[in-house]
Amino acid sequence: LVATYNALLLEPLFDNASAKYDPRKFEWIGSIGKQQQICVTWHTSPIKSIQQAKEREIVVSATGATGNSATMPKMLNSMLGTKFKVVTGYTTAESRLAVERGEAEGICGLSYATLKASNPDWIINNRINVLVQTGTTAQAGLEKVPLLIDLVSDAETKKVLEMLAAPEEMGRPFFMPPGTPKEYVDVMRKAFDAALKDPAFLADAERSRLEVDPVTGAQMEKMITQAFETPKALIERAAKLKE
Repeated sequence: LVATYNALLLEPLFDNASAKYDPRKFEWIGSIGKQQQICVTWHTSPIKSIQQAKEREIVVSATGATGNSATMPKMLNSMLGTKFKVVTGYTTAESRLAVERGEAEGICGLSYATLKASNPDWIINNRINVLVQTGTTAQAGLEKVPLLIDLVSDAETKKVLEMLAAPEEMGRPFFMPPGTPKEYVDVMRKAFDAALKDPAFLADAERSRLEVDPVTGAQMEKMITQAFETPKALIERAAKLKE
């Protein structure tokens, strides 16, 4: 059983020369939870909605130029007309400290599930304004926060966002190598699903603030297949949004 980063799942679609694999050939077992992204401002900011983010420039901290914290605000600027200014060069921890210190007004491209474990104070004590979230369905606790996919009207743009959301929906994926006998895959899928319902595991997860929102192997297999059926023109649009 192998764990991997969800960001790697669609790389072959974007002609990444280093991605010498086909995710459709893996035997997907399941995922512990999802990892949709959010865009936030600090609680002292007057910018408390995505609509207000269109009114003036907002400095957001980021790591590298190709990381989620840089690509998400650029996507929002392109699709919605927001005015995020990305400042790169921070480590992950430093980018969050920059927001707390007032060097940046916000940060985009955060995993809400990860944030609940790494910076629980931000959520428990209402230290952030969550402006928008990615994915196709609202995350638990963010039911009133708009989904990016609902804020665009163009059907093709929605299709692009659905494809880009697939890795986030698969969150923390586990798989077995191509060619694994189907009977082994079936046994492992059932065991994985059962483990995520085990009271002892759920108690440990709660103590660790680990978000448990399971995705089955069959669901993951379907998501991968659908993503790879995306028309080439839309894949090219998605690739430009990730630049």
